[in-house]
Amino acid sequence: MANFVLVAGAWLGSWAWDEVVPPLRSAGHGTHPLTLSGLADKRGVPAGQQTHVQDIVGEIECRDLRDVVLVGHSYAGIPVGQAAERIGDRLTRVVFVDSEVPVDGESFASGWWQGQAAFAAMIADDGSWPPLGAADLDGQGLTDEQVARLIDGSTPHPGATLTEPAVSTRPLGELPATYIKCLLDGPEPNNTVAKLLASEHWRLITMDTGHWPMFSQPTELARLLLSEAA
Repeated sequence: MANFVLVAGAWLGSWAWDEVVPPLRSAGHGTHPLTLSGLADKRGVPAGQQTHVQDIVGEIECRDLRDVVLVGHSYAGIPVGQAAERIGDRLTRVVFVDSEVPVDGESFASGWWQGQAAFAAMIADDGSWPPLGAADLDGQGLTDEQVARLIDGSTPHPGATLTEPAVSTRPLGELPATYIKCLLDGPEPNNTVAKLLASEHWRLITMDTGHWPMFSQPTELARLLLSEAA
């Protein structure tokens, strides 16, 4: 049996996986949804990106987890990818859910599609990235109820985690990895991911939904995750 370690993206905590966890547990697997420092019930805890990497590594090592399927969504793909490099033979597979991936020396902000200056303009005076509003979630396959749940649970994201550069310890393409592309958020992975998918160790899966499949299609997402633990 696998141990799923589930890490949601910006503004979210472990609660985001509430509808994904039951099918994984019913199949007999360990499930460990994780809230990163500075978010949700850990709001106010100072955090940079390497804090988030250590949150993930520490969870795995403190619980002495083996056969780990490490899952990172959106922003969380950056610390999850770094953590996957550092946990050695505890890792079975890393799954990136419509996520960014770490690039050594680069940050989440440096890869922002509108440029770093545009990203910097979105950071609030207190140094946090404010959560999205309902209009930002249009076209993502979410019901009104799902939109409300996502917004109500979101907390500001600590800005330092978005501007601190990644530190890679080995080529990411060497890791056993699956990339889940959510098609409503764009039909193709970004260029960095596309290059990684050329590796024999990586594979691509698509979902006909938006960027938050743990809300829009939790049962289907759980089914895909279970297939990656086989």
